[in-house]
Amino acid sequence: MPRKTYSKTGAKCRVTFEVPADAAASHAVLLADFNEWQPLELTRRKDGRFSVTVSLESGRAYQYRFLLDGERWYDDPTADEFTPNTFGSQNAVVRV
Repeated sequence: MPRKTYSKTGAKCRVTFEVPADAAASHAVLLADFNEWQPLELTRRKDGRFSVTVSLESGRAYQYRFLLDGERWYDDPTADEFTPNTFGSQNAVVRV
């Protein structure tokens, strides 16, 4: 699941989203409801995986998807859960 680190007060949570190296991509973006589905670039790490960390308000569930190489959707197998979307597929969900 996405890695979660809560603030001392618990009001915020830093969430790290990752795409593994074996996803075989040269570019990855995160699209999510917490930023109105605007693409957020993931950084490629030395080991080949991609990651990005965002600060989110605690006590909520957020939907997200990864888009690889601008054309291929990648479903996060480590998501907390999944929910159907209006396009006939599913969005990953992270609960913080």
